[in-house]
Amino acid sequence: MSVATMEELFVDELKDLYSAEKQITKALPKMVKGATSAELKQAFTSHLEETKGQIVRLEQAFEILGKKPTGKTCVGMKGVLEEGSEMLEDTDPGEVRDAGLISAAQRVEHYEMAGYGSARDFAKLLGQSEIANLLEETLQEEKSADKKLTGISKAVNSAAKSAQ
Repeated sequence: MSVATMEELFVDELKDLYSAEKQITKALPKMVKGATSAELKQAFTSHLEETKGQIVRLEQAFEILGKKPTGKTCVGMKGVLEEGSEMLEDTDPGEVRDAGLISAAQRVEHYEMAGYGSARDFAKLLGQSEIANLLEETLQEEKSADKKLTGISKAVNSAAKSAQ
């Protein structure tokens, strides 16, 4: 599909985010299972529930636009999640794996923050204030998840260093 207008670009971005969130809902349970830290397991579990709500908000955005949310695979998220999957395979259970999982999860969050920030700005530009508000809510959740992971990483990284 050729994207020629801001409206088309906006819909394309929303489809990309929708695909990304769907992929994340499949990856997070594996991360929960692979994590050792109870706090990290809980953070991944709660973010899975949050992600389900983010999908609902994206579906609301598509409904407002009268469009279908399907038809695109987010290749970028697929790659970021593959790296996280490799982290699980390449590390033994414990603090070092947890540190790697946090790093992988923060890559996911940063990728999402970039996408939601741009999509929100496109929505504002196109006069789609209701959609902009939905996207802003998700953007704030992604920032919060990133901040929570940073907090958890301090103890996990220290324990990982001591485990050597």
